[in-house]
Amino acid sequence: MDTQELQAWLRLTLSPGVGNDTARKLLAAFGSAQAVFGQSAAALRQLGTDKLAKAILAEPPALAAQLQLTLEWLQAGDDRRVATLGDAAYPSALLDIEDPPLMLYMLGTLAGKPAAAPHIAIVGSRNPTPQGEANARQFAKAFSSAGLCVVSGLALGVDGAAHDGALLGGGETIAVVGTGLDRVYPKKHLALAHRIAQQGMIVSEFPLGTPPLAANFPRRNRIISGLSRGTLVVEAALQSGSLITARLAAEQGKEVFAIPGSIHSPQSRGCHALIKQGAKLVEVAQDVLEELELSAAVRVPGEDAAAEPHAADPLVAALGFDPVSLDALQARTGLDTPRLQAGLLELELCGQVVRLPGGLFQRLAAG
Repeated sequence: MDTQELQAWLRLTLSPGVGNDTARKLLAAFGSAQAVFGQSAAALRQLGTDKLAKAILAEPPALAAQLQLTLEWLQAGDDRRVATLGDAAYPSALLDIEDPPLMLYMLGTLAGKPAAAPHIAIVGSRNPTPQGEANARQFAKAFSSAGLCVVSGLALGVDGAAHDGALLGGGETIAVVGTGLDRVYPKKHLALAHRIAQQGMIVSEFPLGTPPLAANFPRRNRIISGLSRGTLVVEAALQSGSLITARLAAEQGKEVFAIPGSIHSPQSRGCHALIKQGAKLVEVAQDVLEELELSAAVRVPGEDAAAEPHAADPLVAALGFDPVSLDALQARTGLDTPRLQAGLLELELCGQVVRLPGGLFQRLAAG
């Protein structure tokens, strides 16, 4: 893309009052972004109002600075790309969604390359339980090992664990973000973002310099689901943004999967609601692979081994998988306090148990 074409696309996205729908109508009518801005006011009025024509003909004040910023960003490395509708580098899967982004900024080793591996989205709570975070990492690692590209949103919690698991599995991962690509949000994921760029790609439809505005994150969810063959929700409260991604996936004709959890956990209620609405209940990675007809001899690491460590230990059996208090464990096991605390400490050190707020303990499935 040359500088003049880039300038025209940036102007189209920055012009006030010109949303994606209107922009696509203009492109369909006149053939290119550059051609749009070569039209007369009369020609533009035929597709909209006089207000729209004036908005298109008036150059946005921020255009020159945005163009310079984008050119400098592109020149900073070979792993950067801006793709527009109709560009060969634009992900073909997004052309089938209802509201494809006009422009995509891409950073990483996959930038500008056609999708080779099937994509699977993993989303969930920003504040998952320890088991939920472990599940996200384990499922992502299994999918990655099976040759799938894991797509998520780089948020705290499940998203970050999913990206990390995909990287551990040796495969590719794509982070769809709600800021400009010259920013990393949350800052805690700066190192993770660098790893993703080295083994996948970070994608945004928002211009460089865009801060983490709350309204941008629900919008980016349609890209997460749109890139993917299916969406797996690991944990989600009833008001979770992950349910937006699941709804968009269903509207796009994609498969929706959900991992069930404890009936007592608020973080499981969103997944249970999805299952009631028809989402596929998932217990192991193979469930997803088979549903997507990508069946491979793959399982989540440790999914058969969850009950193996300390299998004969009555304390492990007494823990179950729901959070439990010390008093309840004493009642179940009959152990005195010193022996019970020693046993819990041993299980913690082995990664079998975590301490939760409120003096509770929870057993983890082995990973």
